[in-house]
Amino acid sequence: MPEELYLPVIEGTTRPGRQSLNVAKFLVEIGNAIDGVKSELVDPTNFNLPGDGKDEENKDSKYSKITKEADGFFVVVPEYNHAYPGTLKRLLDSELKNYRHKPVSFAGVSAGPWGGVRGIENLIPVVRELGLVATFGDIQFPSVQNIFNSDGKIEDPELKESYAKRANKAWNELIWMTKALKWGRDNL
Repeated sequence: MPEELYLPVIEGTTRPGRQSLNVAKFLVEIGNAIDGVKSELVDPTNFNLPGDGKDEENKDSKYSKITKEADGFFVVVPEYNHAYPGTLKRLLDSELKNYRHKPVSFAGVSAGPWGGVRGIENLIPVVRELGLVATFGDIQFPSVQNIFNSDGKIEDPELKESYAKRANKAWNELIWMTKALKWGRDNL
């Protein structure tokens, strides 16, 4: 039996009223429905990251453990002012060696029509510098406030099916890249 892949979903902001949390929970649900995948929500509000940098006193041991054990990542990128949130940068910067040769997929989120594309595009050079390998299977959630209801669910069956299909496509690409890079890390 193949080893289970651990692919956590990193929520990219701590802002009150964040709609991206609904996206992250949706992606965790989709990921956990895939055979051979274990996913969980990585919420930055659950970590203490007091400063900048990767020195030990600025790390959170819980986040370090997650990044060390993860085979890859799905990052939810809310777009604020044409970029990704500082919270996400701070979280990602706290680790380095744990990311090397691991894949990352992105879900862009915005209140406007762009679906977080600009935030993702700004983040690509950062993840490359961290040693992560970006997949090409991004998924966008434009006008996110019109997608999820107040309970954080997608009510419209057609919309839910459409987003589930796109999410599965992104997950499948992440899984493929995860298996390839995991083999490389283990054998090369």
